Amino acid sequence: MLAAQLGFICLLLLTGSVATARADVLDDYISAFTYQERKDMKISSKELVELLKKGEAQLIDIRFAEEFSAWRMGVAVNIPINELPKRLNELDRSKIIVTACPHKDRAALARMYLATKGYRAKYLKDGLLGLAELLRGDLAREFVDSLEKSTP
Repeated sequence: MLAAQLGFICLLLLTGSVATARADVLDDYISAFTYQERKDMKISSKELVELLKKGEAQLIDIRFAEEFSAWRMGVAVNIPINELPKRLNELDRSKIIVTACPHKDRAALARMYLATKGYRAKYLKDGLLGLAELLRGDLAREFVDSLEKSTP
């Protein structure tokens, strides 16, 4: 009985230490936040398209699976925001990670999480809806053609 109680107390202490360490990382991020960071954390659809054409960005659609199933961007990888901590291995550290959702609320949260994990990350400031608006007609064709040309 005493061993079980001690184990439980150790677990509580360890959990508290982990929570404190996580809070410290967020504290450090917030404390170091500047106007430059505010600018650097965002990307427009036009800027994203150019980075994707050059192979310098990875688009992560952080919507839930059922949202992604209903409609999607062909260039995006779906990693729902609640699965992000367990699926970091799917992110390409050599690229800028761009998080996106229809507007930007969840994308901004996911981007902040990735920044605290050391990723070069931005969120799509005009959201997936803005990207869909941009990639219509001839621009969509040009974009897809450029991706096909850059794929080995």
